[in-house]
Formats: sequence, C-alpha cells, structure tokens
Amino acid sequence: MQRLTCVLIWLFLLEGQAFEIPINGYSEFAEYDGPVELAPNKFPVVENGRRYQRSLPEESGEETDDVDQVTLYSYKVQSTITSRMATTIIQSKLVNNSPQPQTVVFDVQIPKGAFITNFTMTVNGMTFTSTIREKTVGRALYSQARAKGKTAGWVRSRTLDMENFNTEVSIPPGAKVQFELHYQEVKWRKLGSYEHKIHLQPGRLAKHLEVNVWIVEPQGMRFLHVPDTFDGHFQGVPVISKGQQKAHVSFKPTVAQQRKCPNCTETAVDGELVVMYDVNREEKAGELEVFNGYFVHFFAPENLDPIPKNILFVIDVSGSMWGIKMKQTVEAMKTILDDLRTEDQFSVVDFNHNVRTWRNDLVPATKTQIADAKKYIERIQPNGGTNINEALLRAIFILNEASNLGLLSTDSVSLIVLVSDGDPTVGELKLSKIQKNVKQNIQDNISLFSLGIGFDVDYDFLKRLSNENRGIAQRIYGNRDTSSQLKKFYNQVSTPLLRNVQFNYPQASVTDVTQNSFHNYFGGSEIVVAGKFDPSKVAEIQSIITATSANTELVLETLSQMDDLEDFLSKDKHADPDFTKKLWAYLTINQLLAERSLAPTAAIKRKITKTILQMSLDHHIVTPLTAMVIENDAGNERMLADSPPQDHSCCSGALYYGTKVASGSIPSWASPSPTPVMAMLAGAKPLESTPPPHVNRVENDPHFIIYLPKSQKNICFNIDSEPGKILSLVSDPESGILVNGQLIGAKKAENGKLKTYFGKLGFYFQKEDMKIEISTETITLSYGSFTSRLSWSDTARLGNQRVLISVKKGKSVTLTVDKEMFFSVLLHHVWKKHPVNVDFLGIYIPPTNKFSPGAHGLLGQFMNEPEVHIFNERAGKDPGKPEASMEVKGHKLTVTRGLQKDYRTDIVFGTDVPCWFVHNSGKGFIDGHYKDYFVPQLYSFLKRH
Repeated sequence: MQRLTCVLIWLFLLEGQAFEIPINGYSEFAEYDGPVELAPNKFPVVENGRRYQRSLPEESGEETDDVDQVTLYSYKVQSTITSRMATTIIQSKLVNNSPQPQTVVFDVQIPKGAFITNFTMTVNGMTFTSTIREKTVGRALYSQARAKGKTAGWVRSRTLDMENFNTEVSIPPGAKVQFELHYQEVKWRKLGSYEHKIHLQPGRLAKHLEVNVWIVEPQGMRFLHVPDTFDGHFQGVPVISKGQQKAHVSFKPTVAQQRKCPNCTETAVDGELVVMYDVNREEKAGELEVFNGYFVHFFAPENLDPIPKNILFVIDVSGSMWGIKMKQTVEAMKTILDDLRTEDQFSVVDFNHNVRTWRNDLVPATKTQIADAKKYIERIQPNGGTNINEALLRAIFILNEASNLGLLSTDSVSLIVLVSDGDPTVGELKLSKIQKNVKQNIQDNISLFSLGIGFDVDYDFLKRLSNENRGIAQRIYGNRDTSSQLKKFYNQVSTPLLRNVQFNYPQASVTDVTQNSFHNYFGGSEIVVAGKFDPSKVAEIQSIITATSANTELVLETLSQMDDLEDFLSKDKHADPDFTKKLWAYLTINQLLAERSLAPTAAIKRKITKTILQMSLDHHIVTPLTAMVIENDAGNERMLADSPPQDHSCCSGALYYGTKVASGSIPSWASPSPTPVMAMLAGAKPLESTPPPHVNRVENDPHFIIYLPKSQKNICFNIDSEPGKILSLVSDPESGILVNGQLIGAKKAENGKLKTYFGKLGFYFQKEDMKIEISTETITLSYGSFTSRLSWSDTARLGNQRVLISVKKGKSVTLTVDKEMFFSVLLHHVWKKHPVNVDFLGIYIPPTNKFSPGAHGLLGQFMNEPEVHIFNERAGKDPGKPEASMEVKGHKLTVTRGLQKDYRTDIVFGTDVPCWFVHNSGKGFIDGHYKDYFVPQLYSFLKRH
C-alpha cells in the first residue's frame, strides 16, 4: 500500500531571484516563553563557514560555549494522543549570529505512516504558510508565480521507510528563523502495547529543549513506561504523571544536562524518546467510541488459545547477505524456531540464484525437527544472485499441496515469511510479473509477510506483495540489530488467535465503514474499524463481531452511547475533540490508497482516486494526489511541496528526494525558460548504457590503467603515497575542468606497507561554477550558492544543459559533459568489520579529444596520446609475467606484462585487463615525478613548473 508517510522537502532560495529577507531585532525571541510547548524529531542545522567562540546566557545562569554560527535557540515537541490518534507539533527557532549568510536546515524524522497536515516558516517576520491543493492546481500556482517573475521554489518528495521532512533556507547575518511542522498518526498495538516514538537529534546544545506527551485514553490506562533510550544519561529527567485515564510525560533537560560531559560542547540528546502504554480491556474484547458523528471500534481480545499455524520461512542467502546480516539472521531464526509450538508445522526455503528446501513437505515442530532445521540454517553460506520469484512459488507450492492433500487442519492458519535484502537478479526480474505469479498461485487462506533488510531492498515492492496477499511488510536496516528486529517482526505474526473476523453495524444510519472483514487476528495487536453515522437518527451504535477461534465460533456484541464520551472529553484541554473524525479519515485514506494500487480496471482506479483527492483536501492531508503550496502573506514568494506519486513503474525502492532549483530551472509541466540552468529529475532512472570497452581507469590501491587508442595498448602503474594526499587526475584550465582524488589509508599496514585508495573525488566545472564531491558516504553537488547532498542509497538524475549527473543506488555515479565527455565512479563496499580493508572509489574516463591540448594530470596528460614503442618481449623473473622494453617520452623502460581489474560489469570479481606495468610509480611514463601531481585542495588546478 502506497501512502504519503513523509514529505522530504528541500526548501531553497533561487539563484536569480533570491528571497529578500528583512533583518529585524530579536523581540520575537525575547518573548519566546509565550508559545505552547513544541519541537522537532530531528534538526541537524547545517551552516556554511567556520566556527567561532561565543557564549549564550541561559536562564539558570548556565552558558552554552563554542556555539556554532547558527544558534539553536529552541527545540520543542508537543504530542497529544487521544484514543490512539496522535497529533504532533514540532517547532524550532534559530538565530544567525555570524557576520556571514548561513544555510539553515530543518530536518525532522517522522514516524512511518504519519500524514503531514501543516507547515509554517517565519524568517525575520516574513511568514510562509501552507495550503493543501490538488496536485495539478498546486503546479499551476507554481507556474503562475514563475510567469509573473515571482520567486518560486520547486519541491519534490518521495517516501522512504525512515521518513524525513527536510527544509533548507539561507538567512543573512542577524536573521532568525522559526519552523513549525504538524503531522498525525494512529498508534498501532504491537506485542501488547502502543509505542510513541519521538526522534530527537538536535545536533547541538539548545537553550530551550522541551518535549511534552499528553495521553488521553477513555478506556483507562493499564500501564505507562518510558524506557531509558539514552544509556542512563538522562536518568530522572523525564517526569511522568499518570492518572486512571490520562498521562503526561515531560522531558526538559537543562543545557548542563544536555552536555555529553560537564565540559563538552556536544549534546547527548541524540536518539529516541519512547513512551509505551496499553489500555484496560477488562472482560470486553473491544471498545466502541462514538463522538461528533463518527465512531471508532477497537478490537483486541485476549486469553484465547493460539490457532495452530503452518509456516514457511523463505530466506535470502544471496551474496549480499554475507557477513553480519546473515549471522544475525541465523541467530534470529534459531530463536524463532524455538518459539514454534508442537501443534505447528513448518519448513525452510533458502534461495540465491537457486532454490533449496530443508524439507519438501511441512513437518511437525518437534524438538528433533527443530534441532535439524537449526543445523541446516547454520551451514548456509551466502553467495550468488537473488531469485525471489522461484523461491516464493516453491513455498506456495508446498502449502498448496499440503492443503490439497488434506494435510492441514481446518482450524490452522497458513503463513509465508519472506526475508530478503535485495532486488531480484536471477530468474523473473519484472516486479509486476512476480506479483502476478504470486497472486495467481497463492490460495486465499495463505498470508504472505515480508521483511526487507537494508537499503538496497525494494520495500515498495515488498509492501505491495504482502498487502495483496493478506500480510504486512516491514523494513529493517542491516546496520542495526538485525536479529532482534527480525524476532520482533516475527512475534507480531506468530500468534494467530482468530480467523475470519467480521464486523457488522446493523443500523441503517451507519455509513462509510473503513473495513469490516479481516483475515486473521494476531495476539498482542489490535483491529481498528471506523465509520460515520447520523447523530440525528441514532443515540447509540451497535456492533456485532463474528470470528473463528481455535475451538469455536465467536459472536460478540457491543453497544456504545454518545453522551459518556462527550462529557469526558469536554473536561480535558489536551483531549482532541476531532479524534474520531481524524482517525476515520486516516484509516479510510490508507485503505483507499491500498485499493487504488490494486485496482483491476482504470475506471475503478479513477473512482478511487477521486475519493482520495476529495478526502485529502477536506481533511488537509498531504497524500500522493495532493501538493502543499507554501507561500508568504503577500503571495510573491511561493514554494511547492509535491507529494509522492504512486507510480511504481520507475525506480521502485529508490529514494526520491527534493533538490534546489536555480532561477532558470523549471519542471517539465511549467512554462519553458530559454536558458534552463539546473533541474532534478526526481525518481528518474539512472542512465543505463553499455560501458565503452576501452577507458582510462584508477582502481584499488591505486592502480592506474591508461588505454592508448593509437597503439591499442594498456599501460599501467601504481602510485604509492600517503593518506590525505590529493592527486591531480585531470587538470584542464582552458576547458575549465578538473578531477582530483584524495587518498585514504587501509585500517592497518600489511607486510610493512599501508595500502592507500581513493576515498574522495572532486570534479570542478569552472564555466558552470559547479563542484561535485563524491566520497564513499555521500555525493555533494555545489552549484553557485546551492548545495545538495545525496547518499549512495539514492537513485536519481539531475543536471543542466551541459552537465548531467546520474546516481545508481549503491553502485555508481556517472557524469556526462556536453553529451560527449564521460566520467564514471564506482563504489566498492567492504565488510565494515574487516580488519584491514576500507570502502573506496574507482574512476573510469574514456579517451576523448574534447579536452584542450593543455590538459594534464596523471590521467589528463594521456588524452593527448604519446608515442609508445614496445619491443624485445622476453621471459621475466616470474614465468607468468614476461618483460619487454618500452620507449616513451625519450625514456627506455623495462615493463612487465600483468593483469589488472575492470569492475564496471562485475563489481565483486571484476574483469581481467592485460597491461604492461611501469615500475617506480610510473616513472618515465608520466611527466616528472608523481609528487609533482600533489595539489593543496580538492578543487585546485595543477600548477605546472
């Protein structure tokens, strides 16, 4: 199911028509104690320029030392939860105390599944407010602003499992800025409790830091717990007040308490504040709450015997699972197998490019079988590709066959649990075809649950796969505790208590019920149903629930009056009187989004789309069909937050992020500009083409391979230098192009030698004023006053008329200049716990005549091919490596025949490239000594002597 669970906004100042921000005093900040308690989940503040010493007086007499040029004045959050419906308001205030303009970033991590409802920004008295519009209307307003010469920013977004709201603005000296974001979410019960998480990551000390969580539960609260998630640093800081039906959690550390240590300037506030609670259920299985023409029905029966389950574990054992991910998966599976009950049946399917089964049939979960399954899993050695299609069809076949042969109890539940970390690379590769194959073969009584591990997995695909087949999907990250997360996910689906749960509301005035049938109910969870009714025709709501437990058919009746809840809510200022309406809208929109993605015909999809759109506008919610228009009161400054499209045809699973757009740039749907400058193709596929067979390349530690087209020979040499040194690879001042590389070292020396690699590459296109820095962590584009950072987990294409940058997730970055000059950078990942090796970069540049005759550098000098004569080939000291004489640039050298690697088509093993190796760091082949190619900065041209 696709939903808007994050808006990733890059709010920016346009190059030609920048926002004119007035500089006023600090009166707004002097009166700060007036506003309500608000704040953010994540606000690293990014600024340009140096740091300097400053002190800021604290109300208690404390001082915050070594304050950055942009001061985080306040950092506040307020959450109110009424009957599981949570509304969170986040507010941050910052001041630019430096004498230079600074870039400020408001970056908030919000929960998966939240809907953003409002955003405002105030910069020195200029206020920007938001309205929700139908997407085409929002785009039209953007285009109108551009056509009239007004400042108009273009903002794009796309969901990712870890959702971030990110907005960026440049502010002049002395300016102050305030951000405020509102979002809402439903608290889902998992493993017997509700969990409210607020991600706190200010990145620095804040003069005012405050979080308030208010909980109002008419059912009454069974328990409330705030676990220590900060390693004891804030022991005693959270203040908890709990009554029978209400609770308040306050987290307000002073500046001194925020410090990592008494004399530290770094903040210890870096993590999640978690509030866990559950409600009273007494003898009732459900709670029916009625208010303001809407009702919400919570259903979570307990004390039922578990239903026997037939479960197939389908585990990805491809090469990408090697290392810690596989180790933790094995450990989790051993624990999960121990949790199986004797009445359960199970088997294990593991797959890479092939598919294997531990048992071809389901077997009882006896101690002997479980012990044997553990041994089988422990012997798994990850390798090869990923054949998801065949693995799922094999699991479905095992369950279908057992059902057809009458080997499954009629009272049992059948489940498939898929664990994978990557996209299909073997067998059927088309995701829509895999979905179709699964849907056509799986029986209606089988639920498919999917667990995606890491950043490479196509989580959108797994969600659609599970939603379509009566299951759920979840994503975890390989850099976290995979084992505990896998076990937690399994526990959510491991205890089926009821089958075929049906809700019926017999009164005619009840309408628009979100969902009234559920395949299974699992212990520790909760089913939530919402609907509308006409209060003028009915004073109470009746519900009838039918379901099948392990031993019997159940029929449960509930009757709810309106008056009781109304009286209760009116007495609490923190209770949300619209919680039933909001919860109904939240559930309904999510349900419709799921139905829309699975609509069998275009006509049905159009009808669902129309309903979603109208509800999104009515309830002021950003969804895939709406956009948030952000503008100032005068209407002469306007930005567009374009919500995520529900288009899975392109780049599934990739991070779609916003970017800054310079003044001449416009999206395809806006009026064309005669000189487009910079545009982001959000979600566009990276450029795919057959790599040219002959290139100049630098790989490994570092090995230079120079291809000479005229003589059709590869000449190679190594550079043995020190970590931190920056080497000039291409320096062409006449064309205004340079490429430099900075060396990093291995973790330790081997055999007395420390290997070095390229850990950072810098590309400078002087005529465009464009700098591109590629490291093993990020890709950073600086374009005039605009800076954009991408990660290697992104897939995107951006550029202007001359320079195009294409990022392929986790693999490569390709730069194209004038459609004729190409640079390709490959990312080499190694196991993080490897005792010696580190991640590094490789660079590939095809020979070209597009550089000027004055181009130089370790690679650039060979764009003008020297005369090379190789002769007198003879046996070398190593029988497998013959020697020869080479004449080049007036030198006669002894060279050795050997092999180097080209990793463009095989990133793991590479392709052998035969070459003649020049010893002594290329001496005689390169001009001068290799140390002549050191440059002081990443964007320094080479000064030739």
